[in-house]
Amino acid sequence: MMCGAPSATQPATAETQAIADQVRSQLEEKENKKFPIFKAVEFRSQVVAGTNHFIKVQVGDDDFVHIRVFKSLPHENKPPALSSYQTNKARHDELSYF
Repeated sequence: MMCGAPSATQPATAETQAIADQVRSQLEEKENKKFPIFKAVEFRSQVVAGTNHFIKVQVGDDDFVHIRVFKSLPHENKPPALSSYQTNKARHDELSYF
């Protein structure tokens, strides 16, 4: 993968789910609600001064959220942070690069 260019969309992995789980509480706090489901479906990544992870997460039967999580470089010793998100997405919506 080229630095700065996002990867192709891929099915979510266990690592993707773990990253999403680490920012779930941040999203629930911002949205002021608890999600009954929080399942990573697909993702893209972008190497910058760290890594941006763009993840499509299923949060209800037919309700999806696109989240952007920034994971800093290991030597910075910081947890993943929810950078931004988009709600009211559908299963067929292309994963946003935002």
